[in-house]
Amino acid sequence: MTRILVVDDEPQILRALRINLRARRYDVDIAGSGAAALKAAASHPPDLVVLDLGLPDIDGVEVIRGLRGWTAVPIIVLSGRAGSEDKVAALDAGADDYVTKPFGVEELLARIRAVTRRLGASTEAVPALRIGQHTVDLADHRVLRDDGTEVKLTPTQWSVLEKLLRHPGKLVSQRQLLQDVWGPEYQNETNYLRQYLAQLRRKLEDDPARPRHLITEPGMGYRYRP
Repeated sequence: MTRILVVDDEPQILRALRINLRARRYDVDIAGSGAAALKAAASHPPDLVVLDLGLPDIDGVEVIRGLRGWTAVPIIVLSGRAGSEDKVAALDAGADDYVTKPFGVEELLARIRAVTRRLGASTEAVPALRIGQHTVDLADHRVLRDDGTEVKLTPTQWSVLEKLLRHPGKLVSQRQLLQDVWGPEYQNETNYLRQYLAQLRRKLEDDPARPRHLITEPGMGYRYRP
């Protein structure tokens, strides 16, 4: 059973989400603060986190960074902050998706299903691929530097990278990437792609400012150059 940690300081939202998620056979833990969320995640590691940004003790973006220090668990941000700066900050910290309050429960459930599908997607056998000083093994979901240390990627970072690496040398359009990774309702969220490609370049390219392998084709899409 999929375990979901719901983090929000509004008791009515916690109660509503716990009822709706349990009715759909999810195992649900709840937390009303950032500190409680980090403690709960460490004690009973979740399969997915639904996280409010406006917490009473620790800003939600800091909670994301705290989680990303040790886990790649998918994180869906749930927040009343509708500004693009807040979305960028959350995505850049490592969130996988962003839902703005007020929201419909069915919309949130659809986002949860999409993230868990990405997490559980099967991987066809492919040879190991190279990006700079890194070897990417898609079958094992591992990235190793040449010195043997492992680079951690979040599930969504993996999904974006995999879509590019499975089409070496070919242009993958923005629309195709957004639809394949996030779903058809995200075809205009090009800011998601900019954030995730920037994250991948920081982790994998020798010079992220001058990428040699994860290439942007302005106005069209992205390309993996072997």
